[in-house]
Amino acid sequence: MHSPLSATVVISTYNQPDWLKLVLHSYDIQTTGNFEIIIADDGSDEATRRVIEDFKKSTSLKIIHLWQEDDGFQKTKVLNKAIVASKTDYLIFTDGDCIARNDFVETHLKLRKPNLALSGGYFKLTESISFKMNKDIVESQKCFDMDWLLEQGQPKSFKLNKLTKSRHKASILNHITPTKATFDGMNVSCWKNDILAVNGFDERMEYGGEDREVGERMMNNGVRFKQARYSTICVHLYHDRPYKNKNAEVLNLQIRQETKKNKSTYTKFGIFK
Repeated sequence: MHSPLSATVVISTYNQPDWLKLVLHSYDIQTTGNFEIIIADDGSDEATRRVIEDFKKSTSLKIIHLWQEDDGFQKTKVLNKAIVASKTDYLIFTDGDCIARNDFVETHLKLRKPNLALSGGYFKLTESISFKMNKDIVESQKCFDMDWLLEQGQPKSFKLNKLTKSRHKASILNHITPTKATFDGMNVSCWKNDILAVNGFDERMEYGGEDREVGERMMNNGVRFKQARYSTICVHLYHDRPYKNKNAEVLNLQIRQETKKNKSTYTKFGIFK
């Protein structure tokens, strides 16, 4: 008898099959297997579908591939579809270019509390280290090892503390960090009911702050956001951002300002129209 699943990991992706392959592998070696994965795919081509099909054959995890037609940057739409499709009451959102440390899901689950969202971070790998990544490095967890990264040429910086293995140190750093706890789509978790209550993502929004905005409505609706950037660990693989778009950024900013001014707790442009 299978125990009911505790969480849904929603991984958004668009045409990065090589990165997605490594990211999916990082979920196959988690310290808990008690979760499903929904790949929220904003119109990738055949290469991504093949990566997912191959992974399905090699894993015991439940995998759902939610694909929509490529029609420009429509990530908010596919994320809303993923929220609706999820079979559990707790959602962890991340991206298809963020490799999760093997305790990532377990830590999100351990730290969850009613009426709370967990705001994680990521550690950015350099371009040259990103292209050295392979399944063995993910399997051995070397990509989370400060010494190994420094040997490979990762610059030394305070940000390396984001890879700490010490729970005590993580807890202190989460407490003192000046970074505000927000809804950052590459590493955030919340209760499904809490995101449904604000009607999910605003589908008018393209790239730039679209994740922050849903978090702002959740905060206006009484959900507390807690800093977990030193506890829920993932590393971000290097890539360009060709979908950056000035007009979208202006519109997104306008929507966020309205949300702030009106203390909005709901969007008419979300899951339920």
